[in-house]
This record gives sequence, C-alpha cells and structure tokens, in this order.
Amino acid sequence: MEYRQLGTSNLKVSQICLGTMTFGEQNNADDAAEQLDYALSQGVNFIDCAEMYPVPPRPETQGRTEAYIGRWLTARGGRDQLIIATKVAGRGEANSGVGHLRSGPRLNRKQILEACDHSLKRLGTDYIDLYQVHWPERHTNFFGRLGYQHSADEGIAIAETLSALEELVKLGKARHIGISNETPWGMHEYLKESVTLGKPRIVSIQNPYNLLNRTFEVGCAEMSLREQCGLLAYSPLAFGMLSGKYLGGEKPAGARLTLYERFQRYAGERSSIATAAYVELARQFGLNPAQMALAFVNQQPFVTSNIIGATSLDQLRSNLASVDVRLGEELLTAIEAVHSDNPNPAP
Repeated sequence: MEYRQLGTSNLKVSQICLGTMTFGEQNNADDAAEQLDYALSQGVNFIDCAEMYPVPPRPETQGRTEAYIGRWLTARGGRDQLIIATKVAGRGEANSGVGHLRSGPRLNRKQILEACDHSLKRLGTDYIDLYQVHWPERHTNFFGRLGYQHSADEGIAIAETLSALEELVKLGKARHIGISNETPWGMHEYLKESVTLGKPRIVSIQNPYNLLNRTFEVGCAEMSLREQCGLLAYSPLAFGMLSGKYLGGEKPAGARLTLYERFQRYAGERSSIATAAYVELARQFGLNPAQMALAFVNQQPFVTSNIIGATSLDQLRSNLASVDVRLGEELLTAIEAVHSDNPNPAP
C-alpha cells in the first residue's frame, strides 16, 4: 500500500480509502466490522463517511454508518492509527432526501457545530481528522448537473462556512478541513478566503472521478496540483458499472442499481457503450475490468486517495488488489482512444 500526503497537512493517507456509505443499509454492523478489519489488514488507514449516510438517505437510518464505525472503533481501539473523514451536509435541492437533517441542513455556524458534535458522538471519538463540506450551499453544478444557470441566491457565504470550520479546528474537534462536489470556482474561493481571512486551508476535494466521468480533469485537476489540494476520488467504479456486471441489461441480485432506482447517473446508453469498450479492453490485456478502472484512478497525479466501497468481502478483496495493478503505456493509450470516442458519457 502506498501512502500519500493529504494536501498541506502532516497526514499520510493510504492510496485506497474505505468508503462506507453502504454501512447501515446494504451492510449490517457485522459486515461493516468485517470490512473494516480486512481493509486495515491490507494497509488501509483512511476511512470516509458522512452524517447523512447510509444511502439512500432516510430519516430511519441517518447516522447509522457513523454509529457502526464508532461501535467498531470502541471495540478495536487504536484510534490514533486511523485517519477518519466525515462530512456535513448543506442545503438540499428539492426531493434531495436530506430535509430530515436538522429540519433542513444549512452550512451556517450553528448547524455546522451541531452536526460535528453529533458526528463525534456517533463515531465515539474526540476528533475528526478530516471534516468536509459534503456539497456547496449555493446553486451550482454538482451531482451530474450540467448547463450552469447562475442564481443570485448564494445561500450561506463560504466565508461564514469557513469561519465555522475554523472554530472546529481551534476547538480540536477537527484536525483538517476539506470540500466535496465542488467546482473550480468553489475551490478557488475556499483557498482565497483562507488567505484573505486567515482561516484554515482546505487540504482536499472529494469529487467523482472514473472512466465514465473525467470532468475533474477539465478545471479542477490543475487547481489540485498547483494548490496541493488533492482529489479524494469517489465513485471510481461508477456505481459498479465499470465492473461490467450490468452490461446487457443484467440486474444482479442485491446490486445497487438493481435495488435503488435513484442511482441512474451512470446507467445511460452512452455509458453502457463506453463501459462495454472498457471491459473488452481490460479482457484483451488480461485484467479484471474493475481493477483496471481502479488502477486508472490510482495512477492519476492529482489523486490523493481512491475511495472504494463494497457490499461484500469478495468485492473488497478484489478492489483492494488494484494497488498491485500498474497500467502500461500501451493500455493507457488504448484507454484514451475509448475516451476520445465517447468522452464523459456520465458527468
């Protein structure tokens, strides 16, 4: 396992991060503990969760993911050996499914401090290593939205959000801060305000990045590298599409796209065409398609850590094994040819 610097912090995180949003929905507490134990045995020291998890978000299950991790931490010990990241939710769009959070989540001081305290309690810890803003407060492009439409309604200003995060750092409740689902402008604004206002600097950005969605490369990758604010890549398998298991209209029992209608972002016709090409390419080079897709993310210079999730231990074993896969120039050239033919079919 390789370990990489988390932005400008003094932390080194494993190149694979264990994503946990299935804990409490598709995975029970025993499953969660089994996954966590195995991931650690393979060198993973980085765990990512969120106050709204598991997904799909529901009032009945909200916070269960953090609670499962907290239960495991209490039983296992060794908190200082781990880097735990969680997220605070912001304003939800209509039908976003997060209205139950604090009767409508906002990124103001009161709610951020309250959300952090609840996360700390569920996690059973005194501090969070990386506390992240889950998505922007303002209306902008994220979660696959294209065609930017400007809105005068900015919501809670980034300066106020950053001040609240600074308070958490000063209180020792958060060691470092990061952002998620952000745009190049959002990255720039957080970085600028940290200098202008003398606030803590963001050390990471958590955005989607995979073979079907490489939009991060367009504007954010340069920012990440120049500003030492690395990508924590989520959905590296595009909700499992890039494993090839959904090709030909297949709906495997228990799989996410089989169970939940809301996860259709990567299931369109163009995505299926591109996926078939990537799967065929992997087979030509004697590789597991999922491991090829993960290895591609692992090798990007702007990626600090690749957030993988699994609903079974077998999936987790296979995904973690991607650290031993290195894609050569011939295969990377072939991947670029597929990307050129069908670029970003699922932004």
